[in-house]
Amino acid sequence: MLILRCPAQLQLLEETLRKSLPTTLPVLGTVMTVARGNPASHEVLVDSWPHFSIVLTRLRPEDHRDPKDYYINQLSVFYRDKGALQALLGGTEAVTRERAFQIVGMQDGLDEAVQEVASAKGMKVE
Repeated sequence: MLILRCPAQLQLLEETLRKSLPTTLPVLGTVMTVARGNPASHEVLVDSWPHFSIVLTRLRPEDHRDPKDYYINQLSVFYRDKGALQALLGGTEAVTRERAFQIVGMQDGLDEAVQEVASAKGMKVE
């Protein structure tokens, strides 16, 4: 996953996400916040740039306070391809299983994809 820090990249991403409202709303707010100074210490990750399949927003790992607090460890996601979401959850460093987390998204199939990956890994999802 690539972390977007460049203001031009963040602005282009913001414009792209606006075209797919309301499903992009969970990540769009964070993208806008990061592009405007990032007072909340979040980061925006994409699988590739500029043609991305998934956008993930999260608190910077160094700012995590409690690995058991899934409210602080909230992830927001927008994906164009369910396979990209499953790959993200199943085997990337962007989502670590050492921390409890909650994932927020507004797309159909998000819950099923999370359940499938969790079942394959023998993990419990609440």
